Amino acid sequence: MDIKGTVALVTGGASGLGAATAKRLFDGGASVVLVDLPNSAGEDYAAELNGAGSANATGSTRGGSDPKAVFAPADVTNEAQVQAAVDAAASLGTLRIVVNCAGIATPGKVLGRDGVLPLEAFNKVIQINLVGTFNVIRLAAAAMVESEPVSTELGGPERGVIINTASVAAFEGQIGQPAYAASKGAVAAMTLPLAREFARSLIRVATIAPGIFETPMMAGLPPAAQESLGQQVPHPARLGRAAEYANLAAHIVENAMLNGETIRLDGAIRMGLK
Repeated sequence: MDIKGTVALVTGGASGLGAATAKRLFDGGASVVLVDLPNSAGEDYAAELNGAGSANATGSTRGGSDPKAVFAPADVTNEAQVQAAVDAAASLGTLRIVVNCAGIATPGKVLGRDGVLPLEAFNKVIQINLVGTFNVIRLAAAAMVESEPVSTELGGPERGVIINTASVAAFEGQIGQPAYAASKGAVAAMTLPLAREFARSLIRVATIAPGIFETPMMAGLPPAAQESLGQQVPHPARLGRAAEYANLAAHIVENAMLNGETIRLDGAIRMGLK
């Protein structure tokens, strides 16, 4: 799938991995719908991307009309709000790319200092990370199947590409991560059945499982703690950068043989007990 000239929808698009991915796709020539909570920086970030696009229009490699970035405020678990975001994408052109980055990583031991983990705390993580991801997938896929296929550079038609975000916690969940690990494990687990189902509709599905990355959540830790975590990565011995996630997402879009797979992006780290 050629990024240039497409429309992409990115959840969690106002910060972290989502913001970097939105910028990478926008710079590649796609119009981008930034889906994030109403109180996020989505509106400002869309304006920033549009301003950068105008400034770089001369000599741009995008070709044709410049892409646009729009903000669609939405809770990914809300059907009506996500549908509105999908409709916003349709107003820009044909939705071809979806990247699900919205999520939370609220920790909690089952038997913690304050007693048994409340069921609502577990359920909230599952609802946002898993149910929210699935909600976006189903509504976006419904829009994609109505579009005309496009030919890829190496031949063969495609309608769209859906990329989800799991985590290495899906495979090596640590103490205090039962909800997070369960939600991300489920995202990884549904990748293949979705890819198999959507194959007849010419839509690919893949998942990225990041390791320890520089994100807004990580930024809240002291610099020494961040450096210590980075040193746990075999090579390169540092935290992953959002642009590295974004570059992999872009490659998945452009490589038609990447389908039904969960790809670890972790510098060879294998998470310990805690």
